[in-house]
Amino acid sequence: MLYFAASVFLSAFLLFQVQPMIGRFILPWFGGTPAVWSTAMLFFQTLLTGGYAYAYWLIARFRSICQGIIHLALVAVSLTIILALGVLWPSPITPGASWKPESVDFPVGNIFKLLAVAVGLPYFLLSTNGPLMQAWFNRKFPGRSPYRLYALSNLGSLLALVSYPILVEPLLTLRWQGRIWSLGYVLFVLLAGYGAVRVLRAKDSASSQASGSQDKPGVARPSLRLRLLWITLSACAAIMLLATTSQISQEVAVIPFLWVLPLTIYLLSFILTFSNERWYARPVYSLLLLILSAGFAWVLLQPLVNLILQIAIYSALLFVSCMICHGELFNLKPATKHLTTFYLMVSFGGALGGIFVNLIAPYLFRGYWELLIGIALCWLLLVILSFPKKTTGYIPRKQFTHNALLGSVAVTFVIFAVYYISGVFSDALVAERNFYGVIRVIEMNAHDPELRAYSLVHGITQQGFQFEAADKHDLPTSYYTQESGAGLAILNHPRYGQQMRVGGLGLGVGTLAAYGQPGDVYRFYEINPAVIRLAQGEGGYFSFLADSRAVVTVISGDARLSLEKELAAGEPQDFDILVLDTFSSDSIPVHLVTREAFALYLRHLRPEGILAVHITNQHLDLQPVIWQLADVYNLSRVLVESMGDGVRGYRSIWMLLARDPALLDQPAIVGAITPLGDYSTSIRLWTDDYSNLFQILK
Repeated sequence: MLYFAASVFLSAFLLFQVQPMIGRFILPWFGGTPAVWSTAMLFFQTLLTGGYAYAYWLIARFRSICQGIIHLALVAVSLTIILALGVLWPSPITPGASWKPESVDFPVGNIFKLLAVAVGLPYFLLSTNGPLMQAWFNRKFPGRSPYRLYALSNLGSLLALVSYPILVEPLLTLRWQGRIWSLGYVLFVLLAGYGAVRVLRAKDSASSQASGSQDKPGVARPSLRLRLLWITLSACAAIMLLATTSQISQEVAVIPFLWVLPLTIYLLSFILTFSNERWYARPVYSLLLLILSAGFAWVLLQPLVNLILQIAIYSALLFVSCMICHGELFNLKPATKHLTTFYLMVSFGGALGGIFVNLIAPYLFRGYWELLIGIALCWLLLVILSFPKKTTGYIPRKQFTHNALLGSVAVTFVIFAVYYISGVFSDALVAERNFYGVIRVIEMNAHDPELRAYSLVHGITQQGFQFEAADKHDLPTSYYTQESGAGLAILNHPRYGQQMRVGGLGLGVGTLAAYGQPGDVYRFYEINPAVIRLAQGEGGYFSFLADSRAVVTVISGDARLSLEKELAAGEPQDFDILVLDTFSSDSIPVHLVTREAFALYLRHLRPEGILAVHITNQHLDLQPVIWQLADVYNLSRVLVESMGDGVRGYRSIWMLLARDPALLDQPAIVGAITPLGDYSTSIRLWTDDYSNLFQILK
């Protein structure tokens, strides 16, 4: 019993510990967008389904000796790969720099390829261990229930998820995380190998032979309708998990804690519903779903809801939805004979949910509507499951009232979802969704020829606008007016108008190019191809780049990777001003505001150069982070807060940093500085291995 317990617990722990670990590692390679984690989850769910299918196939089709040989061979291959990669890479599961993607054209395919090489076979084998151990335990101890092993597996999974953001991530670098995890995997391989050898030595009984897979008298096969319900309920829970994770990540940042929180809630609901049927009562959770659906609708219609409250509502809604899906799954579970089929269908449904969110929804929808669709699907499933003729615990009149209420709410929510989705994009001239987010072009002040303008919106954050009137067409607008930190830095630099070189991380509509003078070079780095196309003139909405008097170049791809490649090629850009404009959206790319990132920026900056960092953000106060980075590199810094006029210019907050204090001592800059007094901060320095967004929540 001790062997089975240790093997199941360790495999479950490693299975769920590696997900946030490898996700965090590859995140900067793909722009730090929420879709990176969602795509990784699809990969893991697909492999998990494959692992369950393998275990089902192995147990159902082969005798003990063949099971042991096949599994032992796979275990040996995985150990060989882990040892080989440990020699070639910084750690056996963290690829070297040569694996960084060369382009951003096929991010989903590149993520799948990277994960398959790094953790594919180990993850697959870990996912097979739970069902195999339970089957082999049942064979060795036919009179004892294997469900304690299932409970132990859930405990290991939950501990892995909770421990990663609390203990592992803050204390260990990614390289050491990978090394220690790999040592744990080697221990698992030894346990799995020992188990396979035990199976080789075991004698088949009549009940363990392949012929024993046939149905016993009186135990009917699950019907097609029942299997479809298993798949649909599991898919609904997976949609809610991935959609909630994406929603939360878009509101704050793509960080392991905000990945782990929804996944922990999802797993907790599974543990509760499958541990005891008393945890789930359909009427109670129907009422909770009604309350939280109303709360979710309120959040959608109130753009300035407190961030913590938003996360709380999203998390509670996820928990209730998953309790409903998993509670109904438990109520529909088959006889013990068909549990392997049941778990395979449940895993298959989870994979289908992931495919819908990652591969189908981006092509069907112009916005992130998966969460709305998941809630509506949850309501519809409740209606379907509430309408059998006989429902335990209800008299017919109460049953009719209950079903009518559920049906009314479901229809109401579906109507609301359709109304909201159509309304959000009703005024969009262009709407496009891709791996990097949702982009819209909207018309501003349509009835005022003097102020008519086109605006680019990424998610709910405006990325810039341009007036149509001839006398205002070339004016820098929004966060980049002459009074803004970026405008002051450019206009008051000693090399202004003298072949200045300006770099920009983040393109927007290319507003900064309006400052370009003959002989200047403006070089923008932008990861979203839709933004590049629009800024370069597609549709005729924006012309800052085309109209600029400077030589303008746009580099496609993640800014940090592009800058690293340029240095590796011996091409430092020698910028006079480098503008960091990637932190104003609702989800910030953390990998662009670390010690290592700033070291890279400074290598591309002339000694007489200025770093202009845009830190306007609704939810996060980045000032202490930039302050610490300035201290590390001994940079002078000033804070420039411009209130704007609300028409041409918006409120903006910039921090200007320079090696040479004289660059920031220009009269125009000094006159716009917001005094910092004796400001100081004690937050820990952000690095590629450490960041803590909760320290800077507003």
